[in-house]
Amino acid sequence: MRKIILLIALFISVVSCNNNTSKNTVKILPDSAGPVNKIAIVVDNELWNNTVGETIRNIMAQPIDGLPQEEPIFSLNQIPTQVFTGFAKQGRSILKVEYGEPNFKIERNTHARPQKIVTVSGKNIEEIKAQITKNADNIIQALKTEEIRHKQKQMSKSLSRTKNVQESLGIKVKFPSYYRVTKTAATPEDKFNWIKRDIPTGYTNVLFYELPLNAIKKNDSLVSQIIKTRDSIGKKFIPGPVDGSFLGTEMAYAPHVFETIIDNKPTIEVKGLWDVKDQFMSGPFIMYLIEDRVNNRYVVAEGFAFAPSVSKRNYVFELESIIKSIRIN
Repeated sequence: MRKIILLIALFISVVSCNNNTSKNTVKILPDSAGPVNKIAIVVDNELWNNTVGETIRNIMAQPIDGLPQEEPIFSLNQIPTQVFTGFAKQGRSILKVEYGEPNFKIERNTHARPQKIVTVSGKNIEEIKAQITKNADNIIQALKTEEIRHKQKQMSKSLSRTKNVQESLGIKVKFPSYYRVTKTAATPEDKFNWIKRDIPTGYTNVLFYELPLNAIKKNDSLVSQIIKTRDSIGKKFIPGPVDGSFLGTEMAYAPHVFETIIDNKPTIEVKGLWDVKDQFMSGPFIMYLIEDRVNNRYVVAEGFAFAPSVSKRNYVFELESIIKSIRIN
């Protein structure tokens, strides 16, 4: 009888262990891969070569606002559905288009980690196109967020240990060690900070400073207020190569202004072109004014690039990734 009871207890113990092991098993996923801002489009050739493909390209490869020449939001790599296997499934950012019930969904870490797969489906070509168009903003936002997260992770491998920027403005911001501090706040009143990176054809920069909350009013003159503000900062802190010149706003192209969120705070996003008057120097800038109502101020971060004759998309994207790492203490 004792042997029987012992055998039963042992059997129950083994079954229990096996169940627990099964429940606690974690699926091990390979690392995702792919160049920054290159999106895999998983779609049959038949759809890619007709108006579905045209709709995808018009949305996913539309020109970026605020660049001096046309450059697409994303570079696209079409993968036929039947060859979406093996290593192809390890892409970091994927848009899948397929036949089925009209639907739009976002999945994370399905075949690799980190990974985001956006799937759009419809019963026929017209329904598929309608789903893509209807969810265009969500598709771009989902995949761009994944790309920014990836870029921030890349940069975090070698972060600057400089604390001047953070301490003078009461913020946390992550930027790579290959950015050098060009200027830090000289006094408690002067909270202007400037970091810079040399690149093969020029340089990229990020400025950090603050403005009183009442300095910018969200009304019909918002664009002119922003131009006046950034030009005054440029005149005070960023001189040009000759006396009297400074970093200003290119007036031939009106800046694009949007609303966004950084650090869970309402933020004004501005994209446009900067120039140095009469010096044939210009390039793109992005500017974010983050509402910090607790401290009655805007925390302002502006990135600008000087990179003549080369693509500027990924340089500006890096500046955006740095700025979107800001957290206000």
